Amino acid sequence: MRIPFDGSDPEVADDAYVSRTAVLSGDVAVASGASVWPLVSLRGDRGPVAVGEETNVQEFTTLHGAELGDRVSVGHGAVVDFATVADDVLVGMQSSVLQGATVESNCLVAANAVVPSGTTVPEGHLAYGTPAETRPLTDGQREQISQVHEHYATLSKRFARAETDAYRVPPERGSEE
Repeated sequence: MRIPFDGSDPEVADDAYVSRTAVLSGDVAVASGASVWPLVSLRGDRGPVAVGEETNVQEFTTLHGAELGDRVSVGHGAVVDFATVADDVLVGMQSSVLQGATVESNCLVAANAVVPSGTTVPEGHLAYGTPAETRPLTDGQREQISQVHEHYATLSKRFARAETDAYRVPPERGSEE
């Protein structure tokens, strides 16, 4: 569902996948190849929400005044609230990136981690715990970031086709088509 708010309409690239049950309101931009999954809320009421190219925002996630770079994966139930996430980042399930925080490129925010307001996660680091501590990524964690992105880039195309087919109205029986 797309809801205009205060003169701003959500904008979605033609080749992006946005589930019919996601809610995009206000100043929201979803870039080329991105995917926004069921039951996601993108709220651009007090600041813009930007979802970068080939970025995926998974079920039950809330983005409020947030900026996501390219090839970002935001796991189920995460919250990014008035924060910035750079390119090639995996934000784990149920984690939170809070106001004024920045996650630099090539990072992983662990599941259930809380990146506090005003914190910067340095490039190439893992953020874990509450409040988040950081350490350099392992090679396996770097690979995980890429694998999740690639999986959702492929899966979103399949879901877009399936959802289109599911909402196509079949011809009536006995019609003369």
